[in-house]
Amino acid sequence: MLYLIGLGLGDARDITVKGLEIVRSCSRVYLEAYTSLLTVGKEVLEEFYGRELLIAEREMVEQEADEILKDAADNDVAFLVVGDPFGATTHSDLVLRAVKAGIQYHVVHNASILNAVGCCGLQLYNFGETVSIVFWTESWKPESFYDKIKRNRQTGVHTLCLLGLILQQRMTHQKKGRKIFEPPRFMSVSQAAEQLLEIIENRRDKGEELALTEETLCVGLARVGSKNQKIAVATVQQMVKMDLGDPLHSLIITGHMHPMEIEMLKLFAVDKSSFNKLITLDGSTYYS
Repeated sequence: MLYLIGLGLGDARDITVKGLEIVRSCSRVYLEAYTSLLTVGKEVLEEFYGRELLIAEREMVEQEADEILKDAADNDVAFLVVGDPFGATTHSDLVLRAVKAGIQYHVVHNASILNAVGCCGLQLYNFGETVSIVFWTESWKPESFYDKIKRNRQTGVHTLCLLGLILQQRMTHQKKGRKIFEPPRFMSVSQAAEQLLEIIENRRDKGEELALTEETLCVGLARVGSKNQKIAVATVQQMVKMDLGDPLHSLIITGHMHPMEIEMLKLFAVDKSSFNKLITLDGSTYYS
């Protein structure tokens, strides 16, 4: 049996009781290590679970899945995922491979950023397509995520933006026989806002009708699910100056807002005067 087990968003204790019981009974336990991370490291998880964890990086999951599935028809194998197991499409691929090999599977769900963002007060059923904002380079500056935000804004729904992270380290050089790797990178809400502002300026220069402006309200979230999670509501322009601390960060671009959503957002407002610029569509719908 292959078990896909969600670990939640905070620390080692966020695993469900059912998930923990399965982990402790499996012959092998893999920890997926490339789509997200908890606030604690592998060693802390191993101590709490009472099990050795085998790191499963992207290459193993996507190209060497047979190694994970080896003997799973006769033995129990656990595959641990931060958040919920189906928060990334690559995990669906692992399930399909297991089924094709005649291996049964079972999923133990958990909280993910896709539902935990409700902590800011925006109602989950008012969200549209989730987008990913990737790190730009000097020669590669894709704007496709802006177009998805635009479509969401046109239909009045909020947009959850998952921010770029590079967990797998690439070797940069060797020094005295030792491999030197670049450190992991995590995009902050400030960096995401900077990229959005550059796109807004580019689209304005082209004479396009803007999907959002510097004054559009957005929500920055950091370390959701942990004891020190942080939420900040500000305009895109203000978000550039926000420092929400350690990763992981997420960003929400607001759509049409109900008065109750607005009252909740004010609890986390950087500057409540930003709400004075909201446009009223009718007696119960506002947008920025």
